[in-house]
Amino acid sequence: MIFKWFLIHQWREMKRSSIWQRNIALNIVLGFLIGLMLLYLLALGLFIDKILAELYPDGDPVKIFNGILLYYLGFEFFLRFFMQSLPTLNIETYLHLPIRKSSIVHYVAAKSIFMVGNFLSWLVIIPFALKVIAPAYSTPTALTWLFSFILLIFSVNFLTTYVKRQLVSKPAVVGVFGVVLIALALLDYFGVVSLSSVSTYLFGQLILHPQWIIIPILILLGTYLLNYFFLRSRLYPDEVTVKKKEKMDSLSNIRYLKTLGLTGQLISLDLRLIWRHKRTRSMVYMAPLFLGYGFFFYPQPVYRDMYPFLIFVGIFMTGGMMLNYTNYCFSYESNYFDNILTNYKDLERYIRTKYMMSVSIATACYILTIPYVFFGRDILLINTMTYLYNIGFLSFVLFYFATFSKKRMDLSKGATFNYQGMGAAQWLSMLPAFLLPVFIYLPFSFMGYQKGGLLFIGALGLAGLLFSRSLSGWVYRQFLKRRYEMAEGFRE
Repeated sequence: MIFKWFLIHQWREMKRSSIWQRNIALNIVLGFLIGLMLLYLLALGLFIDKILAELYPDGDPVKIFNGILLYYLGFEFFLRFFMQSLPTLNIETYLHLPIRKSSIVHYVAAKSIFMVGNFLSWLVIIPFALKVIAPAYSTPTALTWLFSFILLIFSVNFLTTYVKRQLVSKPAVVGVFGVVLIALALLDYFGVVSLSSVSTYLFGQLILHPQWIIIPILILLGTYLLNYFFLRSRLYPDEVTVKKKEKMDSLSNIRYLKTLGLTGQLISLDLRLIWRHKRTRSMVYMAPLFLGYGFFFYPQPVYRDMYPFLIFVGIFMTGGMMLNYTNYCFSYESNYFDNILTNYKDLERYIRTKYMMSVSIATACYILTIPYVFFGRDILLINTMTYLYNIGFLSFVLFYFATFSKKRMDLSKGATFNYQGMGAAQWLSMLPAFLLPVFIYLPFSFMGYQKGGLLFIGALGLAGLLFSRSLSGWVYRQFLKRRYEMAEGFRE
């Protein structure tokens, strides 16, 4: 009964929210798109047996389908980690009431069961189980296989929420978990371990031995209990606040930053802003995605000689995080931008600090991409030249475009499908980021000087570094012209 009141209260809170009222049209459009996606998934489920028969005419469709299920579960975990929001509840309003604390924890832990993502795959696996597995084996066997996979879907859901919660309190645990997943993916890619064979065997055993359903049940119970005990240990808001404050304040104790004076203080403030807010922190979590982008292309021989495309990849890996920071560096501070204008006496130092942050982000990304030299020295050359282009040329262009930002940003929301702060200037900044270096390279390529085109891109960045003081002054003067218009827009 208490769960019913939790649901009623949260529905009323969402319905009465001003954000809900402003986004009714957007919710209708999203509802339409979700409905269309559901129809496509249902069509896939109804015709998947015919699709597999055409792709693998001599193969067993059940074994083929079982062989991709582990990949799907891994992909779903990855997708949920970046896109699924954590289930929450304003527990302060209930702790003083005669409600068992275990009921509150059970509600928060189990709330994610009702998320739409848990049911999307049903539109594919239910038709497959009834149309393919049931005729080939038996209906009870098909139902056992079906329920086992559904249990694993919910287990992935609970595992994702647990890992995301651990990311705040124990990032090292999540780092180890991520390294294990990457290691498994690489072992599978290089043929050391075949996840497809493992998947075929495991799900095949569920068909041959239905009593194995106990294993998915135990996995589901284990992942749920991980969430339950984690939340139970952090139920009291006072403890959460103290731990969070201690964690966040550790960023201000970096000794090297203290030696930089005012510049170090401004960098420290930026670091704390990035780590304390959901919007900025979610971009940090996506850093492995930016840095791992090369694994999709560098191992493929077909891309080795496609220099224009590899330039795009190099810009993305060495400058993707920098692009995101620089594009929104002023929007991130929209909530207190007026305070910056009134209290910061040295705005030129403020701009210079932003530039140092962007260079530091790009440098860290570049260093982490150096091991890609394993795929060829040309890869290292491309990444080096695009890195110089990013820090010496692109960064100043992005800062110039960032001065046209006038949209307020709510940093408490995640970055997925969140277009707050995104304006025409941010879209236009993509042109010098990804198209301009390719256009610079093409004339050299047509004349047969491929390496010359890459060196010219790097030389453009080096020239920007040599004249960084002048370019910073150019951005500073543009900022002074636009600062009041930016402040007016951020107040809306």
